[in-house]
Amino acid sequence: MKIQSITYLSLGTNQGNKIENLQNAINLIDEKIGEILKISSVYATPAWGFKGDDFYNICVKVLSYLQPEALIDSLLAIENDLGRERSSEEGYQNRRIDIDILLYDDEIIFSKELTIPHPKMLERKFVMVPLNEIAPTFVHPLNKQEISICLLNCDDSSKITIVNKKLKIPISITEKYNYIAIEGNIGAGKTTLAKMLSDDFNAKKVLERFADNPFLPKFYKDQERFAFPLEMSFLADRYQQLTDDLAQFDLFKNFIVSDYYIFKSLIFAQVTLQKEEYFLYRKIFDIMYKEITKPDLYVYLYQNTERLLENIKKRGRDYEQSITSSYLKNIQDGYKNFINTEKNLKILLIDVSKIDFVNKRTDYSYIVNKIKNFKKKNDTFAGK
Repeated sequence: MKIQSITYLSLGTNQGNKIENLQNAINLIDEKIGEILKISSVYATPAWGFKGDDFYNICVKVLSYLQPEALIDSLLAIENDLGRERSSEEGYQNRRIDIDILLYDDEIIFSKELTIPHPKMLERKFVMVPLNEIAPTFVHPLNKQEISICLLNCDDSSKITIVNKKLKIPISITEKYNYIAIEGNIGAGKTTLAKMLSDDFNAKKVLERFADNPFLPKFYKDQERFAFPLEMSFLADRYQQLTDDLAQFDLFKNFIVSDYYIFKSLIFAQVTLQKEEYFLYRKIFDIMYKEITKPDLYVYLYQNTERLLENIKKRGRDYEQSITSSYLKNIQDGYKNFINTEKNLKILLIDVSKIDFVNKRTDYSYIVNKIKNFKKKNDTFAGK
């Protein structure tokens, strides 16, 4: 399990639309760094150390998985994205956005690239006043005093005033959803994504127990003979698992991510079962489906067939190596029909054929933000 850390950041701007600059920075920090927990009021202060327009300054409290070195690199990238132009001239300058790391847990870091706590934070009222607003009892790791005491001892006499403008904390996934189901064809990456989301957002994982199904290897060798017992065993197991796991939330985890939704049982059954078998299966499914908790968001990961086959080969399960492109296409068509006709679920379709959310953080962030910012009732599975 990855460890999250609390970091306090100072943000300042004195060019352009200053409130918009700060809000854009907050949004990107939430997107690329971690969850914004607190934002101070906005404070107007004169330029510090040079002659220039007044600054708007804030401090934010952030929960992040990033280590300090990765954190500073990401913050510099955000500054660049927001149009900060760096000059070779020495000294302080006007800037569209400036983001500094003030504190990182209670760590003390002295390196060529980074010093934490920020070496000049205790001398600057434009830092200490907003920081005191959101973290008055935090103990400075070096001088061992609470921030409120450090502020009292600050000799900076600069004028500082509150600006009557409010900044918004971006809504988090855990506030927006209680239960997300990740779906996709065989090899689409749904289990991997479900695990990543559960780790990052402290969610309870509900993962399909396909590896324990004794009929699965037999099915891939003789589909006609073992299709019905396979689909019935999957349906029974999925129903039991979802009923048990979704009946009550974890004491410390009120957010659930699953790597399947029970409707996949019907999709696969349509492909694998004979007509008479399917009619019987459908009667049983309809009874069970009424009792299952519906997800707040159904996320479908689309992968093209070529990529699916590559992923299946790469993960190396012996019983899956005989899966054909035509079988995958039939499954894909089943999902397509479900997505285009289902009216009672919020459905988000994400094409992941050309991205690598496992190894590229930017691709993973793209998916997280698609989920976080989803607003429409559902997407249409068209042209795939």
